[in-house]
Amino acid sequence: MIIKILLVALVIYMLVNLFLAMRVMIRNNPEDGPMSKYIGRRVLTSAVIVVIILLAISTGLITPNPRPY
Repeated sequence: MIIKILLVALVIYMLVNLFLAMRVMIRNNPEDGPMSKYIGRRVLTSAVIVVIILLAISTGLITPNPRPY
């Protein structure tokens, strides 16, 4: 259960960074920092999510659906 809560929190964090990058892109304000900072956080977060899912599956904390259809 903790793994699923952590994954949902990371997905929300990834979406927040996506919208922060969009705000920087629309405003084009140099004081907000570069847009690549937020995009980099988003990419790093998605890589962490994939690693956590793979580790949770390999240790048996979560089980994938045996029949996806």
